[in-house]
Amino acid sequence: MAMIRYILLNKRFLIALFLINLVGTIYGFIWYESQLAITPPIFLIFVPDSPTASLFFTIFLFFFLFKKNTPYIEALAIITLFKYGVWAVVMNLLTLIVDGSLGWQGYMLMASHGAMAIQGLLYAPFYKIQRKHIFVAAVWTLHNDVIDYVFGMMPIYASLIEYRNEIGYFTFWLSMISIFIAYKLTVQKNASL
Repeated sequence: MAMIRYILLNKRFLIALFLINLVGTIYGFIWYESQLAITPPIFLIFVPDSPTASLFFTIFLFFFLFKKNTPYIEALAIITLFKYGVWAVVMNLLTLIVDGSLGWQGYMLMASHGAMAIQGLLYAPFYKIQRKHIFVAAVWTLHNDVIDYVFGMMPIYASLIEYRNEIGYFTFWLSMISIFIAYKLTVQKNASL
């Protein structure tokens, strides 16, 4: 455990992780470019789910490098990184099942989003999150689900469109699980110390 802590706090590792997340965030926004082009302006902030999650974590890393905490950003990062990391892995697996094949981009997305989910959890001991931070992040996350599945702004996976209702239901419960995990790893854990 001490070795993992040492690595996570190592300045070179943090800078590398910051740069990887920054590049991944930029790539993610570019990946959403075609969907953003057809998105009504009022919904633009809610459409690029994964890059917004990695943006939260990139902001956290930037401040963490200078030994500063940003609890609202930390809460948004841990919840959304886990949620959208797991979500993308599951959606690509479903695409593989439905289509019978998956391009290299799908496997790359599974690897990168799996890493997203893990990295947010690994830094949980360093977050300074309280209940109010979890509450705000929870409202953001659940509101995003409403935008995606009530207003039809969810990420476009053409072969999965007929499963939209089931995916929306899954996503709601994934949000609830992500909020619960974030609470357990931060607020509740810190209260027991």
